[in-house]
Amino acid sequence: MKKVVAVILGIVVAGMAAFLVVKRSPSLHTEEAVRIAVDAYIYGYPLVTFDMARRQQTNVAAPDAEHAPVGQLIKMRSYPAVDNHCCAAPNADTLYTIAWLDVSREPWVFGIPEMGDRYYIMPMLDGFSEVIQVASSSRTGGRAQTYAITGPGWIGTLPQGVTRVDSPTAMVWVLGRIYCTGTPEDYAAVHALQDRFTVVPLTAYGKPYAPPPGVVDPAFDMKTAVRKQVNALDVEAYFEYLARLLRSNPPTAKDAEMVARMARIGIVPGQDFDRSKLGSLDREAIKAVPKLALLEMAVHLKSQKTKDGWLYFTAGVGNFGTDYLLRGMANLLGPGWNRPEDAVYPLSQKDAEGHEYDGASHGYVMRFQKGEMPPVEAFWSLTLYDTDFFFVPNAIDRYELSQRNAFVTNPDGSIDLYIQAESPGKEREANWLPAPKGKFSLVLRMYGPKQSPPSIMDGTWTPPPVRRVGR
Repeated sequence: MKKVVAVILGIVVAGMAAFLVVKRSPSLHTEEAVRIAVDAYIYGYPLVTFDMARRQQTNVAAPDAEHAPVGQLIKMRSYPAVDNHCCAAPNADTLYTIAWLDVSREPWVFGIPEMGDRYYIMPMLDGFSEVIQVASSSRTGGRAQTYAITGPGWIGTLPQGVTRVDSPTAMVWVLGRIYCTGTPEDYAAVHALQDRFTVVPLTAYGKPYAPPPGVVDPAFDMKTAVRKQVNALDVEAYFEYLARLLRSNPPTAKDAEMVARMARIGIVPGQDFDRSKLGSLDREAIKAVPKLALLEMAVHLKSQKTKDGWLYFTAGVGNFGTDYLLRGMANLLGPGWNRPEDAVYPLSQKDAEGHEYDGASHGYVMRFQKGEMPPVEAFWSLTLYDTDFFFVPNAIDRYELSQRNAFVTNPDGSIDLYIQAESPGKEREANWLPAPKGKFSLVLRMYGPKQSPPSIMDGTWTPPPVRRVGR
């Protein structure tokens, strides 16, 4: 992929050099500066995306159905609305229970109630989208739990019975999900559980605590999708934003090489972005950086190997290490990935023959042979999204099919799922996932993937192909 960007970069630089006569720094040539800038953009993409999501979800004075100030719980009482465009690829299986925390001054204590046999997963992520801790049905069980999430360099003593979680960044996202069938009775049961979650600063732990009202920025865009807002930033605004965030969300030791490279173009953790590090030609050239970086991440996605049209990761995501391109690509798709051992998310943007999905021209069938439904300990679902990974409005308000559906079974025991714009007929409508009359994508969620065969983790089970039918 870097060859593609290098070719485009060369054209950009050569074109501008033909019109500009400037004094270039002997230590940093234009092409090198742009290459570093592209890598820096990709490196910082999850941090900027997370902060933009934080701002959009916390820019309120008091909690509402989909927002809450920093340090308070967002308790979504229903599946995300069809027009909710905050974070890409929402699910309609769980009720999100979320908290954005700032642990720069002191730890925050996050309390999980007794969950019984209810499936839940509460990953805690740092600002770079690394999962730093997971509490879940499969990992920690249904017992009540209490965690103190500490910030960079915090030294102190925690109360007995509180589990310490060290975050290398001040920004922490608790992106919790609690399984819900969607019936009124089950909504009520999950609401009761949500109301027993707690989050308080350490100094208020064990004491009466009333959270302060949030500070509202009336100028912030609460409507436009986070990804679009991030991708619309020009390069200087992006790097200024990144530099500010790096003050309280510092790189780790493993990022030393990247930190040294970023310093050459004026991005130094703890300092403002220094434009003077670039010559005037370099500053003109780096205007192309956002498009080049986004292209590199998008092409990296398309270059991933697929199996019968499905792309998925059984390692590497959730804890990305120094694979900044994979990390950036994942956050371009949508922020907040779980570790594969907790959840795998097969993605399909093309049918089994390699054609993009188009509900205006074709219908599609996904067939599960008898006994070969997705092997999971928790649950699975198949969700349809538009090309920006948001729900698509449809006449029957159905955005996914899952194991809780009562499917119509074929005589041989197989099950066909119909993915198309028009109803497949009343007798098959239970198996219908409505598609738009246009492009779309599919995501197969597998929470608690089985670790022993048949398993997606070792390749002994793979998602069946989606095949075009009719027209």
